[in-house]
Amino acid sequence: MSSPPVTRTPRLPLFPPARTPDGPPAPRAVRLPRLLLRGTATASAALVLAGTVLAAGFLNGHYEALRAHEVAAMALGGVLVLQLPAAALVRRAAGPAGERGPWWPLVVAVLLLAAAGAQTWTGYERSVGVHVTLGVLLVSAHLFGLVGAWRLPLTSPAASPSPSGTGTGTGRGTGTGTGTEDGSGRLPRPSGTAAGTGSGPVEVAP
Repeated sequence: MSSPPVTRTPRLPLFPPARTPDGPPAPRAVRLPRLLLRGTATASAALVLAGTVLAAGFLNGHYEALRAHEVAAMALGGVLVLQLPAAALVRRAAGPAGERGPWWPLVVAVLLLAAAGAQTWTGYERSVGVHVTLGVLLVSAHLFGLVGAWRLPLTSPAASPSPSGTGTGTGRGTGTGTGTEDGSGRLPRPSGTAAGTGSGPVEVAP
């Protein structure tokens, strides 16, 4: 005679799935610097890509594109100067729990400004080989900064549910059932394979 199946309480997963940042909006002191960082990162990435296109036009024989390439480089330097204080504010701004912002935007802003200055100097010195190599690295660095700036969340992380509360609720709902509708305090007869074994109803302790 086999025993009826026993309902087990489901266990919490060892590695729960990652939550999306759907919490409340972050304080204004946190959101505004991150929005400024997004704007300057987008503008600098667009300018460095435009400078690449203009440099290619110059190499194809359109010599008037060289002047536009120079203007784009000057505008890029101005945007990077504005990005530096924006990145510093991102680091300085405190979150809801008093934590500081990430440090990497400030480091990236300093490196991009220094690399843009070196790129401009090699261009005026006609060091074409160094200028082109540094330009390729500069484009990659700007794209890295652009993706990182847009990945910074503008919302505060939502509170995760307590594992203890979930386990308690499930255990109570499973162990204190009243059985059948007639109020006899008995569990219903198991169905399927277990029903054919002839096992009787199981008494539930009050």
